Amino acid sequence: MAKPKVLISDKLSAAAVEIFKNRGIDVDIKTGLKPEELLAIIADYDGLAIRSNTKVTPAVLAAATRLKVVGRAGIGVDNVDVPAATARGVVVMNTPFGNAITTAEHAIAMMMSCARDIPAANASTHAGKWEKSKFMGVELYGKTLGVIGCGNIGSIVCDRALGLKMKVIAYDPFLSQQRADDLGVEKGDLEAIFTRADFITLHTPLNEHTRGIIDAKSIAKMKKGVRIINCARGGLVNEADLKAAIESGQVAGAAFDVFEEEPAKTNILFGLEKVVATPHLGASTDEAQENVALQVAEQISDYLLTGAVTNALNMPSVSAEDAPKLKPYMGLAEQLGSFAGQTTDAGVKSITVTYEGHVAELNTRPLTAIALKGLLGQIMESVNMVNAPTIARERDIKVTEVKREQHALYQTLMTLTVATDKGTHSISGTLFGGSLPRLVDVNEVHIEAEVAPHMLYVINDDKPGFIGALGSLLGQAGVNIASFHLGRASAGGEAQLLISLDQPVDEALQAKVKALPHVKKVQALAF
Repeated sequence: MAKPKVLISDKLSAAAVEIFKNRGIDVDIKTGLKPEELLAIIADYDGLAIRSNTKVTPAVLAAATRLKVVGRAGIGVDNVDVPAATARGVVVMNTPFGNAITTAEHAIAMMMSCARDIPAANASTHAGKWEKSKFMGVELYGKTLGVIGCGNIGSIVCDRALGLKMKVIAYDPFLSQQRADDLGVEKGDLEAIFTRADFITLHTPLNEHTRGIIDAKSIAKMKKGVRIINCARGGLVNEADLKAAIESGQVAGAAFDVFEEEPAKTNILFGLEKVVATPHLGASTDEAQENVALQVAEQISDYLLTGAVTNALNMPSVSAEDAPKLKPYMGLAEQLGSFAGQTTDAGVKSITVTYEGHVAELNTRPLTAIALKGLLGQIMESVNMVNAPTIARERDIKVTEVKREQHALYQTLMTLTVATDKGTHSISGTLFGGSLPRLVDVNEVHIEAEVAPHMLYVINDDKPGFIGALGSLLGQAGVNIASFHLGRASAGGEAQLLISLDQPVDEALQAKVKALPHVKKVQALAF
């Protein structure tokens, strides 16, 4: 089996490179590639390790026919087209914790610099001036800090600000009251931050909801003399509106580490004495750069070698411990999904995956994702484990997981129930010997069957002579039966057949089976 191959296209530490090599992964280091150069070679790699310079565009992803994972050494993935990666089944990972402390400390440093006009005072003093009265600052003690975004970095900023004896109001759509109480901050909305804060710091990703979250309208609500710090993402603040507010005196100062266009060689905020500017240094400490490099190397290696998924932005996480436990269940989940997809002939409204017994104790989100892949892959092209949940949401298909501690008959059981415009049907499966997938129930009728490459699924009335007629028809067509599995709810009622075949059944033969007396449904299955 060939070794996985990883391309490092932005600078990582030598220790990170050694992680790849020591774990048995071939690695090439090619930094500073032009877009066309990256396009020319990306098809040779299973993994791509980047920082912020490499742009992973739809064109790059289309050319990356082997690519399984992109790992960003850092938190922001603005340079990766995540939807395009998801559509192609490429896992996108970041390292959200490696530079959290460093970035939070930089935000605090920028706030202090802004409060005391340190950069301007420094330049003046170096120029031989002594302008004590010109640089009259303000204390942080007792002031109110508004924190927009209270995740990994924002929560550290809250902690440091409380240590400076500031009052803190935090806003985050995912911030619970319990979490706010644990942090010792006031949970507020944007209105509270805009109207009450003396300092405002941003720690939120850039998206359609947050772009321009601070603009002329929001600035007009703020206290006169407010100071604004942005060490998160350029574009969160409308730079033109901020410039006007500084020039009018509404905003007393600003400290920016990030800008709408980077590298920022020119910017409308540059040259304003009340603006402190740094060149995206939030994560620029020796400790942070080393931490995120080592983390991304470990994460990419884990995924390529064991299937473990850590800090992925577009699929559920799977720990290194869980990955081998989940592997046999993933095969079963895909079989259940494939069976359901091939036997569904109406619009899907909802999907329920029920986990009972041993499997209910595992991390089941990846299993649900691969079951969706199996089902939706029968309906449309280019469906994979990564994009299947997104496709389900886009199609308004409700997906539900149900877990139960035990099952009356099996130590472990998975059931996929599909609700369509025409009704509901289900398929259940288990593992024999802990590793062999086996179907055990179709539409609440007990049938034990091992999945085979070619199968025939038949629903018929339970009448004498039917099985013989079906066997004769298949024999006359030269189709050999490998195994035969029959189930029925009651004698003389509706019966179901799962037949494993040595050859596929074409549409003409399916039509002949459908024409047999007592047949209600015929479906050729392929796995």
